[in-house]
Amino acid sequence: MFVSGMDDLVVFVTVAQEGNFTRAAARLSVSPSAVSQTIRGLEERLGVRLLTRTTRSVTRTEAGEKLLNEIAPLLDQIEGHLGAVSDLRQHPAGTVRITADEFAARYVLWPKLLPILGAYPDVTVELITDYGLTDIVAERFDAGVRLGGIIDADMVAMPIGPEMRMVTVATPGYLTKHGTPQRPEDLAAHRCINLRLPTHGGLYAWEFGSGENEFRVRVKGPLIMNSVLQILDACLAGVGIAQLSNSQVQPHLDDGSLREILTQWSDPFPGYHLYYPSRRQQTAAFRVVVDHLRIVSS
Repeated sequence: MFVSGMDDLVVFVTVAQEGNFTRAAARLSVSPSAVSQTIRGLEERLGVRLLTRTTRSVTRTEAGEKLLNEIAPLLDQIEGHLGAVSDLRQHPAGTVRITADEFAARYVLWPKLLPILGAYPDVTVELITDYGLTDIVAERFDAGVRLGGIIDADMVAMPIGPEMRMVTVATPGYLTKHGTPQRPEDLAAHRCINLRLPTHGGLYAWEFGSGENEFRVRVKGPLIMNSVLQILDACLAGVGIAQLSNSQVQPHLDDGSLREILTQWSDPFPGYHLYYPSRRQQTAAFRVVVDHLRIVSS
């Protein structure tokens, strides 16, 4: 059972942000009934309805919207101050929440985060996989990981990986059977594996060139997936042509199981960056994570 006061406001902000009692309960590690009871008690004490419930969703009333906008930043400030106090401990402690896409989580973050788990037993890393452009402030993440070209200007951005290229690949068997495209427009006659983007639900348009010479090609094929790791598996199985990052497919290019095509249209672009709000106070636990992710210049 939650005590009245600060805990009630934390529960309200969580429900308002999630728009769902069950998801809010999971985030708070309590039961949905406890969350519902807390919100009902808060509304009774304030004498105003904060949330409108339906069988499918929870929406904020005008009063709820006003309270969220005023309270959420204050809770962030309080959390930051509490984190600063905890920094006075001898060892860094606390939870660091990071959102990243599937590839970055597995191949960029995990190798660098693994040593933290053994060296800092009081530091907990919560890593959430999401292809969408998450609002890390609204979702109360400490940081996000995205490609350098798609980060908001008001964020601190730190490179944590090398430059990348989107490369177009297929198995030797596929190319022998169907021929090798010589130009990007030749892809219209080939079996291509599409990526479904989660943010807006559209299909990813394959990118070629860079700067003023950048252009995109819409492709078609027998398979649409929402995971680049699944697309790689399908490409290796000979289903069709795929466009993936060079770092993901390099081992398969090296062993000959995949071949790169249309190489002259594959230009480098900024790699993965860690980004976080410039005004949020950093805890010792967060600084540990940043130090482990930072690229050391040679």
